[in-house]
Amino acid sequence: MTNPARPNPLAAALADYPWDALAPAKQRAAAHPGGIVDLSIGTPVDDTPEVAVEALSAAGNSPGYPTVAGTPALRSAAAGYLGRRAGADVAPDAVLPTIGSKEFVAWLPTQLALGPDDVVVIPEAAYPTYEAGAVIAGCRVVATDDLTGLGGVRPKLVWLNSPSNPTGRIADAAKLRATVELARSWGAVVASDECYLEFAWDAPAVSVLDPRVSGGDHTGLLAVHSLSKIANLAGYRAGFVAGDPQIIAELTSIRRHAGMIVSRPVQQAMIALLSTDEHVDAQRERYRARRQLLRPALERAGFRVDDSQGSLYLWISDSDGDCWKTVDRLADLGILVGPGAFYGKNSGDHVRVALTATDERIQAAVERLSTAS
Repeated sequence: MTNPARPNPLAAALADYPWDALAPAKQRAAAHPGGIVDLSIGTPVDDTPEVAVEALSAAGNSPGYPTVAGTPALRSAAAGYLGRRAGADVAPDAVLPTIGSKEFVAWLPTQLALGPDDVVVIPEAAYPTYEAGAVIAGCRVVATDDLTGLGGVRPKLVWLNSPSNPTGRIADAAKLRATVELARSWGAVVASDECYLEFAWDAPAVSVLDPRVSGGDHTGLLAVHSLSKIANLAGYRAGFVAGDPQIIAELTSIRRHAGMIVSRPVQQAMIALLSTDEHVDAQRERYRARRQLLRPALERAGFRVDDSQGSLYLWISDSDGDCWKTVDRLADLGILVGPGAFYGKNSGDHVRVALTATDERIQAAVERLSTAS
């Protein structure tokens, strides 16, 4: 019997998962006598704060369905966190918990009812899921850092990311405000990926919901946050989005129909973490210390560090200007990094180096880089 199934055009439209192409370099790095130092993916390695583990465990007996909108306590905790840490005055009903930030990024264009006639703008060097989400919705993607150069194009969704993944670049309040004003003139939604907002090293990072950017009006604005990096909660899949109350209400309704729900135990862990700051400050200092070791070691080894004012990455290049050659050079030292080609067509001369490794592995990288100086 002939199989009636046809090839899935959506699967064909999406590029192969980029990290699969890194397998040969990973194998080479793993062959190093001292073992691999994996600085390629921003996966947290430090312990989840005990306050989250305890809250999760205490809520383990959860026989009923949780709510998509999250408990009032969770929405209040997220709003309080934004007020304390991001200078943003957000009402609790303008907060929506998400199953991590990646699923929200991937499904936002679809949930905004965008389609083939619509344009989504992403940064020139960007987290690949921005583009993947637009492709899933069937939208056209424009990658640019200059909205004034769009000509007659009027996008429906504009993604911002500061501090940036992968470049670490930080946009100041004036630049963000100009972008918001231009996007509003088109009626576009501005979605700001602020997962690295806590990790600003060389310049202050500003939320799109900050009054200096928003003018005190959150219309058309969404700020996306994750607990993966600030609290080592990647395994829990915990994030939230806040901003325009009308958009949040519409997204909540859609996600109710789709069953996109953060589990009750995870919601309780989020409440515990978003209500305190100690764990955020402690994790920030861990990453600061690792950065202070790794950056000068890379520079002494002859690499150039560009941008990198914030985030958990260093954006570096080598003299030959070919990211894959740089990947190979570092793999020979047992260090695995992410090729810039994964992040945009004009990023092939850089690699991304993550700070998300243990102190011992960072020190091993520093020692190995000294032999390449």
